Amino acid sequence: MDWSLFSFPPSKEAKHLNPLVLAYIGDAIYEVFIRQYLISMTNHRPHHLHKQATQYVSAKAQAKALTDWMPLLTAEEVDIVKRGRNAKSGSAPKNGDILDYRHSTAFECLIGYLYYKEQFERLNDLMMMTVVGGK
Repeated sequence: MDWSLFSFPPSKEAKHLNPLVLAYIGDAIYEVFIRQYLISMTNHRPHHLHKQATQYVSAKAQAKALTDWMPLLTAEEVDIVKRGRNAKSGSAPKNGDILDYRHSTAFECLIGYLYYKEQFERLNDLMMMTVVGGK
């Protein structure tokens, strides 16, 4: 990959990174994807953008997206999802379901993994599934 936009490739191969580290970057990648998607729409009022974004980036929405993705994932991707789901973060959600929280971590982990594996077409295809048809 040309790291000219971000000059900081990971210190290890993606498969050797801690799943919570993959989720950390995956969260950021997905957040930017959703923000760009929303800005491609017509309503750019900040409150509206924030309200719409939360419909996509909430733990519940990410857990549902992961459920939709599961039948389409490769064995390697399922393994990454399991690693992300089983990772112990040391914290629990304040206002949510623990299973949604674990599945959203797995969702973000897979995004981070595909990003660092430079599987951008696959990553884009999966993320597009979360916005096709809107909310």
